[in-house]
Amino acid sequence: MANQRVAGLIQLQTNGDVLRAKGEFSYNLGKVKRTAIVGSDGVHGYREEPQVAFIEGAITDVGDLDLAAVTTLRDATVNLKIGNGKMIVLNFAWYAGEGTGKTGESEIGVRWEGQSAEEVSA
Repeated sequence: MANQRVAGLIQLQTNGDVLRAKGEFSYNLGKVKRTAIVGSDGVHGYREEPQVAFIEGAITDVGDLDLAAVTTLRDATVNLKIGNGKMIVLNFAWYAGEGTGKTGESEIGVRWEGQSAEEVSA
């Protein structure tokens, strides 16, 4: 029987270094967004506009985490392996978050944006 897991465990890497991902992550491949153009007589078509590719979520701030290195990262490759086995690869990425930490669960929100992203199947 094939693997039935489609969600859950994830792994996050920046330039090959594993970070301690927690919770739910969001991502966007940065493909063109289409928006309908509607007139009073019906739908006329659509317009296209670019979107930024990104990976966003939260990591745990452990004692040996170099927060300055995380928040100044640029020209990086960020990989997010998701529960269904796919890998989201963000290329030429830069850190685009605030770098704000929370002490309750030692959590830091993170966001990387990049020139392009791809989805690599399991």
